[in-house]
Amino acid sequence: MASFSVRFLGCKVSHVDAHEVRERLLADGHTELDGGADVAIVNTCCVTHEAVSKSRKEAARAARTHRRVYVTGCGANLTRAAFAGLPENVVVVAKRSEDTPDFVAGELGAIGCVQADARLDRVRAFVKVQDGCSFSCNFCVIPLVRGSSRSRRADAVLREIVRRVAQGHREVVLTGINLGCYRDRDSGYDLPRLVREAGATPGLERMRLSSIEINHVNDALIAALRDTPTVSRHLHVPLQSGDDGVLSAMGRRYSVSTYLRRLAPLQDEFNLTSDVIVGFPTEDERAFANTLRTAGDAGLTKIHVFPYSPRPGTVTAEEDPVPPEQKRSRSARLRAASHEACITRWCTKIGREDLVLVDRPGRGYGDDYSPWLVGDDLPIGGLVRVRGATVSEEGILAA
Repeated sequence: MASFSVRFLGCKVSHVDAHEVRERLLADGHTELDGGADVAIVNTCCVTHEAVSKSRKEAARAARTHRRVYVTGCGANLTRAAFAGLPENVVVVAKRSEDTPDFVAGELGAIGCVQADARLDRVRAFVKVQDGCSFSCNFCVIPLVRGSSRSRRADAVLREIVRRVAQGHREVVLTGINLGCYRDRDSGYDLPRLVREAGATPGLERMRLSSIEINHVNDALIAALRDTPTVSRHLHVPLQSGDDGVLSAMGRRYSVSTYLRRLAPLQDEFNLTSDVIVGFPTEDERAFANTLRTAGDAGLTKIHVFPYSPRPGTVTAEEDPVPPEQKRSRSARLRAASHEACITRWCTKIGREDLVLVDRPGRGYGDDYSPWLVGDDLPIGGLVRVRGATVSEEGILAA
């Protein structure tokens, strides 16, 4: 029997991938330890150069305290050179996410099925329904490291949601690399149908989508989101740029007007959040000003800002003309605008009630994923009804 620890860097899909390795090792009879484990699994990210650098540092750190380290995930599939020169006890696992648990488990060896069901280590359960992407944006390395789009069978997804609810999770987040591409053609499922049926799972109290591309925000999906009572009033829709010229250079398949038109039906009901890349090779100050204006026109609140980072193997891998100081300045300006939009939305909660899922001491998220500051005595994992009293820089203070 081996003792192990699992850590991940990156997105919600990376978290699910790391948990699948964890769940497999627990099922095989191995023991999870926070410290002093024999084996470490480091599930890596490669979406930016900084993410790869952090992944390498995490692997190097683990190599000093563990007998063996398995480097998995997107960073491992991007290039082995990123982890070259690390100690000999580091093993780079360049395999698809669905093949990785079997490989690591095979390396450690099965002890016996002593724990068939391992509880997720977070309050909300992330359920991966789709992986990979068949579209190649000019800046994006994900199709290279994740492969083409593929979907899980609907019955497997629905069974997992039932299992997560039985484990005590109040909220489920459907995740995927390009979630709108979800299809189980044999069973006649697309994403809207999956949303409706997953949302009707007995005992499930809240469900969200991790992220959805604007091209997949159509009438059928909007209807499913509106009609399913358990669906949270929050939607994360990547923008990447609010300038048509930059969008075209990025290889994105929509215009600013399309983005705004498709989000318009949701603006009054949903908290809309997004991703934006600043400092793309063709972005000048005029294009960045367009992005600031588009973010406001779309009603976006929280924006995850990523300074452009050339990725190996992509169309723009050799292009990076925007100086770092301009990237930093634009990032700061966009984050400031995002924070102001968040504060404005939070202020609308003053004097109103919301149902908050407490996910750490004194903190939680409302139905629209707005952050709340609640009493430290409230149980983690509990859903509590609160009323907004005032707003701080960190969220809404409950009365």
